[in-house]
Amino acid sequence: MNAPGAPRITEDSVDESLAMLGGEIRQLRKARQMTLADLAEATGVSVSHLSAIERGAVNATIDKIKKIAAGLDVPEEWFFAARPGEGRLERTYVVRRENRRTLNTLYGEPPEVCGYFDQLLSSSLGGAFHMGLSEYPPYSEQVIEEVYVRDGEQHGIVLEGELVLRLEDELITIRAGDSFSFPGRILHTARNKSDKPARLIWVNAPVIIPKLAVHSAEQAQPGPDRAAKQEKPRRVKRITTAPKKRTTRAISSKTGSST
Repeated sequence: MNAPGAPRITEDSVDESLAMLGGEIRQLRKARQMTLADLAEATGVSVSHLSAIERGAVNATIDKIKKIAAGLDVPEEWFFAARPGEGRLERTYVVRRENRRTLNTLYGEPPEVCGYFDQLLSSSLGGAFHMGLSEYPPYSEQVIEEVYVRDGEQHGIVLEGELVLRLEDELITIRAGDSFSFPGRILHTARNKSDKPARLIWVNAPVIIPKLAVHSAEQAQPGPDRAAKQEKPRRVKRITTAPKKRTTRAISSKTGSST
């Protein structure tokens, strides 16, 4: 029996909860550029069991959820986003302002390190792109300037304040109402050098959020012009699609079927 005032637990609601948990795990695993085999190796949970969890076919134990969260380098709370709503589609696709999730959790970089606070605006990481809101405090400078190179595209629009957008060696001031689009392969970053906060809505495609990306950052070599200006050291974070593993298929000469 349900407690007074508690939501009514039905077979449909249990199935929905299992599907949402499995979907969250699958979406983050793919954003991390990990295969089921990769996650199985990181967690000690079998590929078949992980697959069943992602499909919502079995209920994951607390122990399994903790192992999966550790394997994906994320707190287990990430899988249980608050999704209130009257209907299933509202709970699946609508994100209320107070229920946005913090992307810095996935980056492994708090705002005081990376210079901005990112929130996920998209309802999931499972689409062809994801949308977020960046908030830059005044003078969000870093000791080491981190610039990015990624697969796909970058799009954004400034909602408030102004930012200095670096594209390769060009420094471009963008203000509220200004927007941009560029290929992710261009070295890029944005900083708030003003005394007022700035906010930016961005869209990135494809969805790639690798584990421990900051630890694989490469030191950029300063050219003579940079040395003359005594600019801060710069490192490059590469956010790219993981190379697909080659597989071989044996073809039966009799039936023509693969094995």
